[in-house]
Amino acid sequence: MNNKNNHKNVRQIETHGVEQIPDNERSAGPGDLFRLIFGGANTFATAVLGSFLVLFGLSFEAGLWAIVLGVVIGSLILAPMGLFGPINGTSNAVSSGAHFGVHGRIVGSFLSLLTAIAFFSLSVWSSGDALIGGAKRMIGLPETDLSLGLAYGVFAILVLTVCIYGFRFMLWVNRIAVWAASLLFLLGIFAFAPAFDSHFAGSVALGQTGFWAAFIGAALVAMSNPISFGAFLGDWSRYIPRHTPKRRILLAVIAAQLATLIPFVFGLATATIVASNAPDYIAANNYVGGLLAVAPSWFFLPVCLIALIGGMSTGTTSLYGTGLDLSSVFPRLLSRVKATLLIGVMSIAFIFIGRFAANLVQSVSTFAVLIITCTTPWMVIMIIGLITRRGFYCPDDLQVFTRGERGGRYWFKHGWNWRGLGAWIPSALVGLCFVNLPGQFVGPLGNLAQGIDISLPVTLGLTSLMYLALLSLFPEPGAVFAPDDPRRERTAALKPAVMPRIA
Repeated sequence: MNNKNNHKNVRQIETHGVEQIPDNERSAGPGDLFRLIFGGANTFATAVLGSFLVLFGLSFEAGLWAIVLGVVIGSLILAPMGLFGPINGTSNAVSSGAHFGVHGRIVGSFLSLLTAIAFFSLSVWSSGDALIGGAKRMIGLPETDLSLGLAYGVFAILVLTVCIYGFRFMLWVNRIAVWAASLLFLLGIFAFAPAFDSHFAGSVALGQTGFWAAFIGAALVAMSNPISFGAFLGDWSRYIPRHTPKRRILLAVIAAQLATLIPFVFGLATATIVASNAPDYIAANNYVGGLLAVAPSWFFLPVCLIALIGGMSTGTTSLYGTGLDLSSVFPRLLSRVKATLLIGVMSIAFIFIGRFAANLVQSVSTFAVLIITCTTPWMVIMIIGLITRRGFYCPDDLQVFTRGERGGRYWFKHGWNWRGLGAWIPSALVGLCFVNLPGQFVGPLGNLAQGIDISLPVTLGLTSLMYLALLSLFPEPGAVFAPDDPRRERTAALKPAVMPRIA
């Protein structure tokens, strides 16, 4: 960042909510966006996702191709979501009001809220387990409910503190986290190279029954990582000046996701070592425990540092966006800080209940996949809307709901745009029907493709077709287009720009 008062700002609590960020306070750049995205994914949680490919039975080579395919496709879908922040100066949930209506954007707020809680919980669990596991092997710290609970609690409070201070402090943390975690992951090359076998065969080879189901399922797991960032990109990119070249923003998002190949491949490679040398851990779905079991003793400390640094990055990026979204839904009741505190307390309670009162790790993983299935069509509608509107938005009219007012060009029908909602609701429902997570959740149509989970491809295609068809059959009011757009003359009817505050 180039703000001269950056050091002072880092120590100050951010007061901005979802209102439009003034131009004179937009001092971030595409490089800052890169660090936040990559920092949020350069964690044990991503390495755990990479280990899933071995659980699917894939070889190292097939798993590597599945990761590359999923990350590339996911990053291309994700990249345009980084443009809304600079254009409108607000969160993506608020920006979605242009396509779902100023009331309909609540859909995006709650989707991002649920996604953040799920991924924040998984991040704290995996990081806490790794931290205590490493400490047990280094200094003999007993792995008890008390030690785990203290690790989770302290870690969650640290993350919450960073989020309360806001964007600039979070950016400072991620500047350190990105490079530190990357170096520690690369250090793992030297730790595990002697035991690594690039010819690891897995249990399902090309040409065998179930290979393509496993391969596509693995690619979708990798794809889910970039997709999960869709709702939050505007939270960070809103500090980028609106006239920043769009190409630089798109490249920053894509580059950040391609950089996640580091933790992904680390997880995949080390999982093959665990599968070969400590198969009981793989059978028990305990990748972190297996990693510590096969790691040389000198790598225990780097493992703990990865857990600490990476968990901080993921936790802050998730919880910060959650606070923004909740404050946008209840603007009169909650500021960003109050909303962050509330969701932080709820997330901490959720972590403890899930870890000690029930075995919810697998359930939360399933929950995250289901949420992503619902989030993807929401993203597709926004991207198509961005293209059809040719990048034209009225940021002030997007804030109608936040101000407790009515009217504006995005009022549509009582604050709801049934074109966007009419495409999202059926597409999300159909996508859920095609989900196939054996032993966890299988939709009523999940077995139609011979066990292959095709929920995301079906959702992507159906959403695109339905939304474009609705826009064609029921054209939107001309006022949503730019003044020089010929479509603006299509209708002169428009609700009053802004009506008085509703009591």
